[in-house]
Amino acid sequence: MKKRMVESLIGGAILGVVCVIGAYIRSDFNATRGFVFSLWYNRVIIGLVVGAPWAKTTKIKTLIRGAILGLLVSFAFFATTGFKDPISFIAGIVYGIILETWLSRIKK
Repeated sequence: MKKRMVESLIGGAILGVVCVIGAYIRSDFNATRGFVFSLWYNRVIIGLVVGAPWAKTTKIKTLIRGAILGLLVSFAFFATTGFKDPISFIAGIVYGIILETWLSRIKK
C-alpha cells in the first residue's frame, strides 16, 4: 500500500501542475497565487484519498470510485470559488478516474 500512496500523491501533484497551467491560461495569466496554490493542493488531496488502501474490486467500480472521490474533493474547491470554476470541478472528477486507472494498471 505504501507504493500505491506514493504513486497516487505524485500523480496528484503532477495533475495539479497540469491544472494550474490550465487555470493560468483560462485567466489570461491573472490567477492569484492563493488560487493557484489551492487548486494544486486540491489535486494533491485527490491523490491522497484515491491512494488510500481500498478493497480490490472490479475495474468499472474502481473507476466509479475514482470519479466519486474526485467529485467530493473537487467540490470543496468549487464551493470556495463561489461556484465560478466549473472546469476545475469537472477536471477533478476526471483526475480521480485517471489516478485510479494509473494505480490499477496490471502489474506482473
